[in-house]
Amino acid sequence: MKQINEQNKMIPVMAETDVLVVGSGPGGLAAALAASREGMDTILVERYGCFGGNITQASVESIAWYRHEGTVESEGIGFEFEARAKEMGASRKEPQSQSEALDTEMFKYVADRLIEEAGIKPVLHCLAVEVMIEGNAIGGIITESKSGRQAILAKRVIDATGDADIACRAGAPYHIAQKHDLMGVTVTFSCSGVNKQEFLEYVRTHPATLKNWAEETTGKEAHLFSPYLQEPFTRAKEAGDIPEEVEIAGTWGSLSEQGDATYLNVVYMLGFDPTDVRDLTRAEMEGRKQAMWAMAALKNYTPGFEKAKLRTFGASLGIRESRKIIGRSNITGDDVRNQARFDDAIGIFPEFLDGYGIVIIPTTGRYFQVPYGITVPQEVDNLLVAGRCVAGDQLSHAATRQMMCCAVTGQGAGVAAAVSIKDKMTCREVDIRGVQKALENQGVRIA
Repeated sequence: MKQINEQNKMIPVMAETDVLVVGSGPGGLAAALAASREGMDTILVERYGCFGGNITQASVESIAWYRHEGTVESEGIGFEFEARAKEMGASRKEPQSQSEALDTEMFKYVADRLIEEAGIKPVLHCLAVEVMIEGNAIGGIITESKSGRQAILAKRVIDATGDADIACRAGAPYHIAQKHDLMGVTVTFSCSGVNKQEFLEYVRTHPATLKNWAEETTGKEAHLFSPYLQEPFTRAKEAGDIPEEVEIAGTWGSLSEQGDATYLNVVYMLGFDPTDVRDLTRAEMEGRKQAMWAMAALKNYTPGFEKAKLRTFGASLGIRESRKIIGRSNITGDDVRNQARFDDAIGIFPEFLDGYGIVIIPTTGRYFQVPYGITVPQEVDNLLVAGRCVAGDQLSHAATRQMMCCAVTGQGAGVAAAVSIKDKMTCREVDIRGVQKALENQGVRIA
């Protein structure tokens, strides 16, 4: 690859802060709220024009679709997202669980309100492109935006980019699977003009359960309803409308009384590296092509969809897996499946796995503790991570990537950053008992 020499230049400082959070998905939003509520001056940087990450960019409305009778919840800020959306008229009943399906457009405003009320300083349309390191400690980031190249200085930085972009640029160890082993990426879409009653009657006469699409369950999932669709796409493939090598099937979300199917997650594409801009470009374009094939199949072979029209594509590709840090500790699939307990717990999460063909729904009250160590990268200090890039193995990722679990690691990182500043200790040295007490005061369940 050819290279050029970028000339050194002086960069203006946009702002200085106590806690800087980069990325505003459920993990980043929770981290910023948690830090601010601990009295920290907090800046939240987001590359797009709204906050919410996977919720508002990939239109993923089912933040807690795992919740059934018997589920023990993590509580905390993630639960608050759902409750606040419902209070503001920004949700509907989720079709397969005891949870709310978020109105992903309205959640943009819900997030705005949460940020304004907490006194967080928001920065939208801003991309973090480099880090500032002194010794082994991070001191801020370099940004690019319409305002040019600028710096933000911070006592603590939380990487909530999903792809561990900040940790990677800071030199923290990480790993990423070969792209043929990564979970697939998705272009979601929505449509209007659906006859809700006719479609729900079709669903009633063509019932699906989690067993229809999961390769491995514990058995208790076999009878649980799933909003899973495959027959229309199978028929379209048989008719030659969908190429033989393309696999289209998946779930639908909430349905409005006006005939909107607001979340169709049926395009699942393997073999893309979310840290490669060329792969991202190919995936966005291929995903829209496949979504149009799916839309035609729904119109032709699904009762209730005969007059349906495309409403929206997800604003950005839905990504499930990329880089993961190597942390001070690394959670495993055995930890998730065996109710692991940790001295440095920053929250709990139900025994819920969804990935790599495995689906376990938490209907028996089982849960595992989430350790602080998975948010602490090696070799770089005053940096924490939150969300799907926390440390762990492949199977544990099927749990920690979930949006509610991202909120758990985000709130834990936000509070830990704040406590470390108050106590004049590094993130690595922070008193975990003080962190746990502060989290409990914020409504988090630790044990």
